[in-house]
Amino acid sequence: MNYAERNSELGTMTLTIDFAKEGEVGYRRVFSRSPQLTSLAAGWDGICFGYDYLPPGETTEVFSLQHTLAIFTHTNQSQVAERSIDGKFHREQVANGNMVLVPAEVGCQSRWFDWGGVMFFGFDPSKMTQAIDIDSIELIPQFALNDPLVHQIGLSLKTVLERDGSASRLYGESLSNALIVHLLQHYSTRQILIQEYTNGLSKARLRCVVDYVHAHLDQDLSLSELAAIAKMSPHYFSQLFKQATGVTPHQFVIRARVERAKELLIVGKLSIADVAKQVGFVDQSHLHRHCKKLLGVTPRMIQKS
Repeated sequence: MNYAERNSELGTMTLTIDFAKEGEVGYRRVFSRSPQLTSLAAGWDGICFGYDYLPPGETTEVFSLQHTLAIFTHTNQSQVAERSIDGKFHREQVANGNMVLVPAEVGCQSRWFDWGGVMFFGFDPSKMTQAIDIDSIELIPQFALNDPLVHQIGLSLKTVLERDGSASRLYGESLSNALIVHLLQHYSTRQILIQEYTNGLSKARLRCVVDYVHAHLDQDLSLSELAAIAKMSPHYFSQLFKQATGVTPHQFVIRARVERAKELLIVGKLSIADVAKQVGFVDQSHLHRHCKKLLGVTPRMIQKS
């Protein structure tokens, strides 16, 4: 008897979870533990990312109000798992880099037999329509599918959270938006044609965004916030902004913060920690790392020059 049949006979209860509201509480309702890493403190808009290294176990049937993506990592060899998504049962080999995609409000239950790392990515259905300004669209469930780009973006999201923590918002949202657009293009119920532009943002729109960034460097800027200034979707904004400036929105903001910090350090009226806070870095070490990377010198060296 497979897992789905056994649960059906036992009348196992189901869980409906709104991860946007429940956060880690919702995760604990499914796995009876907290994840090792989560983006919740970073405040990513309508998006949640987490990582956990799970022991063998199983879940009841879960209905999430968000689209959810599981990306398997830290799995050295192919492992066996049983999964039922929308009533369809699979006994599958799960290898490092495989993904499982479960659309919002579609039931999923799982059982796995070995320890393994899992990156979880969830996003509100509205994020799909906002990403590229399209009408409502449905995602297609996927079982243990290998998609190298999804795996790479997942690893990048994990790395930025581990490195930058709560300072990861703009970069995390940019990576997440790219992932959502990829899922739309390849795993939706209809083909999505994404228009390509080559001429960048208009001078007027670029000036509005640049002025806004410089006026709000001390704030936790988001991708949707900057895209709204340019009056376009996050995907097209990211694409056209890079064409116009040669760097991504996240890179531009980091460079603007470093340049402002340099000016304040040269004046010498504030401590390095205060300068970091005033230009929007989470702490002194964050400022130190980006100064060293972009300018080749540390904040203290600038202060003493």
